[in-house]
Amino acid sequence: MSSRITHNPDQCGGRPCIRGMRIRVQDILELYAAGQSSEQILADFPDLAAEDLKAALAYAAREIDHPVLVG
Repeated sequence: MSSRITHNPDQCGGRPCIRGMRIRVQDILELYAAGQSSEQILADFPDLAAEDLKAALAYAAREIDHPVLVG
């Protein structure tokens, strides 16, 4: 997954992107949230692969997996 999700401070404000392209992980997540299927996303972005979409979802899951302290 690490090779599919890249961070470049000179691109997209350093936000996580797919394989150095200007397609952010956030963009992929927003497309899913808008109801698009993997097939639709891949058709709209022919430079992406199914593994890129899986990596974006895995990245997001890992980023939100942290303990929440309740006081």
